[in-house]
Amino acid sequence: MPETDCAPIVIAREFGLYQKYGLAVELQRQPSWRGVQDRIANRELDAAHSPATLPFLMNLGLTPEKCSSASSMVLSLQGNAITLSRDLWNRGVRDAATFGQHIMRDKRTYTFGVGCPLSPQYALLCQWLRSAEIPYQIKIRIEPALGPQMFPLLKMGYLDGFCAGEPWGSLAVQAGLGACVATSAGLAPFHPEKVLLVRRDFAEKRKEEHERLIAALLEACAFCDQPENRRQLCEILARPEYVNIPSECLEASLVEPLKPPREPISALRATNIFYANRANDPSAAKADWITGRLYDFLRWSSRPSALKHVFRRGAFLRAQTLTTRKRPSARARLARPPAFARSAV
Repeated sequence: MPETDCAPIVIAREFGLYQKYGLAVELQRQPSWRGVQDRIANRELDAAHSPATLPFLMNLGLTPEKCSSASSMVLSLQGNAITLSRDLWNRGVRDAATFGQHIMRDKRTYTFGVGCPLSPQYALLCQWLRSAEIPYQIKIRIEPALGPQMFPLLKMGYLDGFCAGEPWGSLAVQAGLGACVATSAGLAPFHPEKVLLVRRDFAEKRKEEHERLIAALLEACAFCDQPENRRQLCEILARPEYVNIPSECLEASLVEPLKPPREPISALRATNIFYANRANDPSAAKADWITGRLYDFLRWSSRPSALKHVFRRGAFLRAQTLTTRKRPSARARLARPPAFARSAV
């Protein structure tokens, strides 16, 4: 999917890390997170870059197709931003508190977009809206929308704001259509954002391939988190077969925040973390954060036992022993990507 946090999957391809671990991987760009769900369930994809909540939702049957799935690797932490319309900014909205004050004067229905229902982005947006202390009689709608559609919908007035992965918030700011008022780095620092999603039978029946895939992506994640590699990372992701926007828009979140004049709050940084802070470990604490959000949304009386084994840490620990931890050089020669190259495994 075209978000900056697809970077490890792309870098593993560009630097030959899949081949290094004896894997033949074809990347396929997906039209939506619904497409990712369907193609994993229908065995058209073996693995995917996925919102951290998705394998849990698929196991519970809360997606259109129930599928026994698992994850043994977190691909990234944080990296989302809440962006409001320019109209709200011009009316004095600068944060959740001023948004709450504004809607007391302008009592209408407000519409916000998120990339995937019940995703970490959805959780962050709900957290931000709750902190605004919105009166009961004010209606807030949260609608799913694709990342590349967010700022056009904002421009046309169909959305009052959105919570999305980068670079779509930065792009709206650069285009003068919106203002960033919060990021996941401020709302829930180091929260799990994207994971490597696989079917449970893939993890079990093709165990060695699965672990070699994780090892390749671990090396890619280490490369992505080196500050000296970030500009090169932006140049790669900017290509049409990946995120397909100017590299300057990607730099806003990966290299340095935007600095529009007289609007410092629009320059909030939503930096992805790919490797630092034990980012890739599918730990119990990360699983608890995810199930805690679902517990709040779905109002369970207790947490379903089916969720206890979605994160499979054993495969991650075995994959760690495979990696040589030799990070690819920032000056390494890049292979020319074929026409079919896409941004989901």
